[in-house]
This record gives sequence, C-alpha cells and structure tokens, in this order.
Amino acid sequence: MQLGHHEENDNIALEKYEAMLKSNKVLFFDSVEFEFIIHYYIDNGMIHKAKKAITMSLSQHPDVTSLRLLYVEVLVFENQLEKAEDLLSKIQEIDSDNDEALIQKASILSKRSKHKDAINELQKALYFTEDQADVYALLGMEYLFIDDFDNAKSQFEKCLELDPDDYSALYNSINCYVYLDDTEGAIDFLNRYLDTNPYCEIAWHQLGLQYSDLEDYKKAIASFDFAIISDDTFVGAYIEKAKILEKLSRYQEAIELYTITLSIEDPTSYALLRMGKCYEKLDKSEIALEYYSKTVAEDPLLDKGWLAITNFYCKNKEYQKALHHINKAIEIDGENMDYWKRYAEINNRLASYDNAELGYRMSIEFGDTSLQNWLDRSDVLWMLSEKDATIVCLDQALEFYPENAEILYRLAGVYYETKLDDKAENCLHLALKKDWEFSIILEELFPKVFQRKRVKQICASYIK
Repeated sequence: MQLGHHEENDNIALEKYEAMLKSNKVLFFDSVEFEFIIHYYIDNGMIHKAKKAITMSLSQHPDVTSLRLLYVEVLVFENQLEKAEDLLSKIQEIDSDNDEALIQKASILSKRSKHKDAINELQKALYFTEDQADVYALLGMEYLFIDDFDNAKSQFEKCLELDPDDYSALYNSINCYVYLDDTEGAIDFLNRYLDTNPYCEIAWHQLGLQYSDLEDYKKAIASFDFAIISDDTFVGAYIEKAKILEKLSRYQEAIELYTITLSIEDPTSYALLRMGKCYEKLDKSEIALEYYSKTVAEDPLLDKGWLAITNFYCKNKEYQKALHHINKAIEIDGENMDYWKRYAEINNRLASYDNAELGYRMSIEFGDTSLQNWLDRSDVLWMLSEKDATIVCLDQALEFYPENAEILYRLAGVYYETKLDDKAENCLHLALKKDWEFSIILEELFPKVFQRKRVKQICASYIK
C-alpha cells in the first residue's frame, strides 16, 4: 500500500528528528512536523521523548498554541496540574475560544474530581470544535464519573451518530443501559444502530448478549449468527452461541463451535474446558478427561480446569486420583480456597480426617467463611477428639453467624460432653429458641447427650 503524501512527509520528519537525536546537530522543523512527532511519542507512551520534542519545538516556535497545548496535555498526564493550569491560563488569555484549551481545562477539572465543572467546559467546547464526536465521548465519561447514566448514555449516542465506528462509545452506551438495568432499552438502541450499520459484528454480538440475558435464546442465536456473518473470525460470537447451545443441551453443536474457535486462534483454556464439559454431558468420559487435561496444560493457573478434573474423578468415586490432581493444583496455587475445600472434602471421603481438617482450616484462612465450611471443620475436629479446638472453631463461626442454630446445637453438645453443663444449657436454650427442629443435630452428632433426661426435658419444652 502506498503512503499518502502527508503520511510520507510525517514519517520522513520523524526519521529526520530521530537521526538528529543521535547527532550533536539541532535541525529546524516546522510546527506541523513537531506536532506529528510529539503526537507519535504520546500515542506510543514515550512521554520522556515527547517532553524532549516539546521543549525543542517551543524553542523554535514559542508562540504556536497547538504546541503549547501539547505541553499542557503532557503536564496533565503527569499530574502536574498547577503548572498545566498556569500555562493554560496564558493560552486562554490570547485565545479564549480555543476548543483544545477548553478540553484540557475540562481534563484538569476532572482530575480534581470537579466533574460538573468539567462538563460545563466541554459543553463550551462543543460550540468551537470541529470534532464534536470526541467531545460528546468525553462528556459521556464525565457523566459516568458522577453516576448520571441517563446523560452519559445520551452523550455516547450522540457521539455514535457522528462517528458510528467509535466502538468505545458503543460499548459505553451499552454499559449505561446495563447500569440502568434496562435490557429492553439496550435492545431497542442496538436495533436502531444496526438499521444504519447492519454489518457491525460488535453490535450484533452485544444484541445477542442482551437477548441471552432475557433468556430469549432463539433471538440470541440469530444475533450471534449475524455477528459471524459480519466477521467469520469473531471468536466471541462463536463462544457465546456455543454457551447458549450448552444451556439448550445441544452439546455436539456447541463442541463444533468451540472447535472452530481453536482453528481461528491459538487454543484457549476456556474453549478446551467447555469442550470437556460437553463431552462429559454426552457420556464420553475419556474424551472429556482428555480435554480437561489439555485445559490445565494450556493454562495451569485456571482453577476451573483443575476442579473439573478433580470433580470428574470424584463423580466416578476415584478419590485417590482426585486427591492426586488437587494436590498438583495446590502445588501451583497454595492460596486457592476452592482447592483447599475440595482437598478437605476428598480427604473426608477417604477418612483421612487430619488432612480434611487441614483443608477446611486453609480454605477458611483463604476466604471461604461459608457456614457449611465452619460446620464441616468443627465436625471433623470433633471426630478427631479435639474438643477444645472444636469449641474454638464454633466460637469463631458464631462471630460470622451470630446465634445460628446449627452452630449453637453443636456447641451445646460439645459443652455437655466436656461437663460444662451451664454453658451447654445456655447454648441449647438459644438454639431451641432459634429453630427447635434443628435439635436433630444433637441426636445425630451427640446421641449420648440427646438421651439425657434433662436435655429431653429442655427440648420438649420448646416443641410446638
């Protein structure tokens, strides 16, 4: 492809400038050339080089507003707001209607969290700018900062009217509808957009997601099909359509779509995992296991992959194999609470109660403070005859679930067994007041306690 005349000149200017940096010479560049060079460095994240070019450009063209505004942009980027404001004030004294100056002022106000003031400056800029689409997009972002999703949506949609290819504005518009919990509104907006942009794969994809949220799977599939027609390499559309086919139990069709994604780009652990799930649903266990193994080989950090293998073996009651794989997972990520919970459950099945207790304790330490986890750990501690540790565990559980009947019945049982009858009766009364039907816990976990005459009398007094 041949370069346009301006683009070719710009590239020559950049090459000339970089060649100059390697020498001790200082060459002259016109202001337009400097603008391109500075923009190039900013756009590519080379701020240090941009600042150097700005310094040189202003030494050669000290009164060129566009170059001074680029300096303001860099200062704002570096959070040197006071310095940026001082320079901006000088620029606006000369050119008060400069749209770029108004935009930079809005940027400074936004950085200071003065979003309503920033909106006022951007609204002024609309009267002077030749690129209203960009200003509408900036206005949309400012409204997002103050959670005014209706106005934000309006601005992003105005941006799209002027620039239908601004996919950032398209995504932001959809996000506004999501924040407003307005799925029907999002569908209406996307259909209007597609009336004038019928081959926009992103819009079709987003429309499919909205229909999927409404569980209108027929329309969702049709939308994803149109996304694929618009761009047959659009992996996201294949994935979303396959996910719906899974929900509809059309597993073989889902597998075919996931397979297509593997041919479009490098294998993804997600697609491999889903293929494994589909094969498992089709009772093709060996193939399912093969894909689960490919999943963890592709991405050893994907916990869903390791859990899928572990659950596969647990389902088939091959607990030693399940334990082997969950141990490998823990070696890779020893702080994953789901791994430790599964480790505990498997060891519980294998009657390895010391290891089960370790698993429950570690899963709690790493964030699984669910009621069931506390109860399972306390039950294992009790089976290990760790009476004091059981009490500590149940006391800790009460901090998360105050006056929970299941915890209190267990505490009552342990207190009775350790001859702390006053504490036991207090817990039993509290438990019975909360839920007398759960008294069956005493019968199952502490049968000797349940047979006591005094305990039966207390329980009987609460039975309705």
